[in-house]
Amino acid sequence: MVLENAGYADVIGSGNMPYLSSLAQQYDLAKSYYADTHPSIGNYFMLTAGQIYTNDDTFNGPVSVDNVVRELNAAGKTWKSYAESLPSVGYIAGDSYPYLHRHNPLSYYTDVVNDPNQQANLVPFTQFAIDLAAGNLPNYSFVVPNAHDDAHDCPANMSTCQLSDKLKAADSWLQTNIAPLIANADFQKSGLLAIVFDEAQTSDVTHGGGQVAAVLISPQLKQAYQSTTLYQHESLEHLTMQVLGVTTIPGAGATAPDMSEFIP
Repeated sequence: MVLENAGYADVIGSGNMPYLSSLAQQYDLAKSYYADTHPSIGNYFMLTAGQIYTNDDTFNGPVSVDNVVRELNAAGKTWKSYAESLPSVGYIAGDSYPYLHRHNPLSYYTDVVNDPNQQANLVPFTQFAIDLAAGNLPNYSFVVPNAHDDAHDCPANMSTCQLSDKLKAADSWLQTNIAPLIANADFQKSGLLAIVFDEAQTSDVTHGGGQVAAVLISPQLKQAYQSTTLYQHESLEHLTMQVLGVTTIPGAGATAPDMSEFIP
């Protein structure tokens, strides 16, 4: 799952996100992880297609390049995108605030846009708790909080706010909605959750998109492990495909530094 627009130092150990910081201590943290670009949309494409397809946040697609949906389907793996405030199942149109299209990359790909059966895997986030309780989570999930809950905009009950307010609201949302996943018996057997920020604040252009927090939570990985190796979104794309046994990884993910140091 992806959160928005905050640098590493604003998140880890800052006091703004105590729950996420506690997960980073208990599980795994990539301390030298950098976004690829500014603004948001290029990073979402890097995470799911291994390339910065566009840096135009107003772009509405479609996109025909190789992507994780295509390779997951080819490998016989299931997938869903769980997007908070998505207007309806299969919705592939533009923004419907506080849902932002550019934060839901799987809804751009022609593999989905041109196939009603695949569109049915674009679901509102309310379906996540249902699928978790029923043991019906897919092999690959992309979780999309809405703009009030992903630290992009102010919380729903605030018209003006500081970055700290946005991060505290996102942290509270994580604790409410993600803690049940981590505690789930099936997840504790074989699950992997990556929580990452799409980009740092625009003033930080180091390695393209600035230093961001990337927390990995899994019983399959080392515990309480911190890495100082340089990684970017294409490496996380590689890891998510690797642990699922998908051998064809789209774009730059195929040759990106792998994150196998986290695997025991």
